[in-house]
Amino acid sequence: MSDSGRGKGRLVAERRYQEKAGQTPRKSKPKKTNRKAPRRKPVRKRNPIAAFFIGIFRWVFGLIWKITWRITAVVALLLAVGVGYFYAQLPPVEDLLDGRARGSVTLMDRNGQIFAWRGDQFGGAVTADSVSPHLRNAVIATEDKRFYRHFGISPRGIASAVRINMSEGRGPLSGHGGSTITQQTAKLLCLGVPFDDTQWESEAAYISDCRRTTLVRKGREALYAMAMEAKYTKDEILSIYLNRAYMGGGAYGAEAAAQRYFSKHAGELNPQESAMLAGLLTAPSSLSPTNDIERSQARAATVLRLMNDQGFLSAEQTQRAQANPAELSEEAQRRLGGYFADWVMSTGPEFFTRDTTEDVVIATTLDPKLQRAAEEAMNTVYREKVTKPGSVVQAAIVVMSADGAVRAMVGGKKTGVSGVFNRATQAKRQTGSSFKPFIYATALELGYSPYDTVVDEPFCMNIPGSGQWCPENYSRNYKGTVTLTDALKQSLNIPAIKISESVGRDLVHKVANEFGIKSELNDTPAMALGTSEATLLEMTGAYSGFLNGGSAVVPYGLKELRLKGDDEVLMGTGGGIRERVIQTEAAGQLTWMMEKVITEGTGRRAILPDGRPAAGKTGTSNDARDAWFIGFTADYVVGVWMGNDDNSPLSGVTGGGLPADIWRETMVRVNEGLPINPLPAIAPEGPSPQMVEEQQRQQQQQQAPTQERRQRDNFIQQVLRDLLGGG
Repeated sequence: MSDSGRGKGRLVAERRYQEKAGQTPRKSKPKKTNRKAPRRKPVRKRNPIAAFFIGIFRWVFGLIWKITWRITAVVALLLAVGVGYFYAQLPPVEDLLDGRARGSVTLMDRNGQIFAWRGDQFGGAVTADSVSPHLRNAVIATEDKRFYRHFGISPRGIASAVRINMSEGRGPLSGHGGSTITQQTAKLLCLGVPFDDTQWESEAAYISDCRRTTLVRKGREALYAMAMEAKYTKDEILSIYLNRAYMGGGAYGAEAAAQRYFSKHAGELNPQESAMLAGLLTAPSSLSPTNDIERSQARAATVLRLMNDQGFLSAEQTQRAQANPAELSEEAQRRLGGYFADWVMSTGPEFFTRDTTEDVVIATTLDPKLQRAAEEAMNTVYREKVTKPGSVVQAAIVVMSADGAVRAMVGGKKTGVSGVFNRATQAKRQTGSSFKPFIYATALELGYSPYDTVVDEPFCMNIPGSGQWCPENYSRNYKGTVTLTDALKQSLNIPAIKISESVGRDLVHKVANEFGIKSELNDTPAMALGTSEATLLEMTGAYSGFLNGGSAVVPYGLKELRLKGDDEVLMGTGGGIRERVIQTEAAGQLTWMMEKVITEGTGRRAILPDGRPAAGKTGTSNDARDAWFIGFTADYVVGVWMGNDDNSPLSGVTGGGLPADIWRETMVRVNEGLPINPLPAIAPEGPSPQMVEEQQRQQQQQQAPTQERRQRDNFIQQVLRDLLGGG
């Protein structure tokens, strides 16, 4: 059958799945034929001007971004290279704990107690864990409260410091530095540059260079600090800082400072002591408690408050610590023997004292009791008897044993100081009549008797090259025939010159030199009047020879020198008793004569209480520029000098005046508690009655002519004054 004429049916796929029985076939949803097409939003045309600027902005921003990340990458690379460079140079932390350029010198008195320090003190290495927790907290609270949170530098701290500096009218790097503890440690290490004496003129110049503040220097410091942070732990960095920081008084590091000020270890410090040490870090010299304890305590109170603010101390602990500020230990308060310590340092070898790289301990002859006695005597006389306001007259004292051991020394009217001009050892002054005992010592050694006589009268002599020389007595009157004893006790000039010329000026020079006067002596007749110069130490040492029976001594203060922690003595004393100069009998007779100076002569103001015997001699130089009193008891020799530093004349001061007063005040204190012992004096055999009668007759015969001559001289002088006055 044909299909033509029929409509073709729809071609459909067979159902793959038959409906389940009883299930109604699903009807397909009718298609929506009239659904509207979605509207397109109209495209808004951009303003060409705005588009231009936006494009420019995008281009500039993109350019900046490309430059910035490239620069950042370069900076980061350079930073890494710089940090790596310093990192490679950093040594083990143990090598950085003691960074002193020189060692220290500890001076002990004769009792084995410390009385002075010199050089750079280092008490030993400590760590952040071994010091007192209060000290560690005080340092962090004061210097860098974010120490455990930063990476070596603190951008916030630097920005704050710059802001403060600018607001106070300074440059951004002047004043507050904003440095972290790590940066301060880097500065203490001089960024790893060691001291080289060929590059810097001195250690001070080297340190000054280390402390420079420039942008380049701050940049290197930041790199070094970050390298330290990478190399060491925080506690190791803090340990280096606690060992290297200068804390005043010559103390480098926490241990040295704790021992210097409190005589204890750094691990034993309480909160107030820790606060005082931490407070020194900003200004160690001016805030040092040995310089100004009250200022140091005030700074410590501020540190305690900071510790409380940061939670290191409770309010109760802070209040208790502030109410009981730290005090110096007894050793630190002594401050005795500054002049003595300076002198001992100058007598030792430089490589063990001034330029030492080791820690040295020196045992000395200083007696603290006698040192206090000398200082109190000086202060007493100046307070009670030097009445002129603002007087500049100076004085010096030396206390010595008969063997030359110096027990005390005061080098000026200001006591308790050091590092200043020492008039006891450095000032060479005319000795005046204090030189006369050497003349009589020479005469006694040659067989003269203290009862031998000499005529005190107007006297002239011709000096080759100078003409006629006519010396006078200080009083400008004459005693006629006198014994050597009377001539000495009254300090007569004419007899001293006659005896000096009689025994031989060269012998007098030799005796004085062998007794210890090493200064050059004038080879003229005026030598007998003490026109030559000497130091007080020389003169006191020479008089010690009279006390010990006629033997020379070399004054000394250093007994033993050894390295700290070592028992081996590297150097012993270089002083003490030396060869005999005059015989014991001559020395004993001279002592007997000098005793009369105090009991009957020009030194009566030096008489000691309780009948303690003493011998000595006054001295006043030309134009009263120098005044001396040197004398001794059975136990000690004391020398006193007084004068002006500019060598101008003293006003109303002679050796028998204020110097005798200082000598007496010193001797009273020096001999306190000591038994009264006799002097080693030897009385000469008394003159025969015939000798006494002959001396009296000669004196009567000479008295009248002497009076007539004196009247004539006075008349001539008056006429000359009238003529000069009228002319």
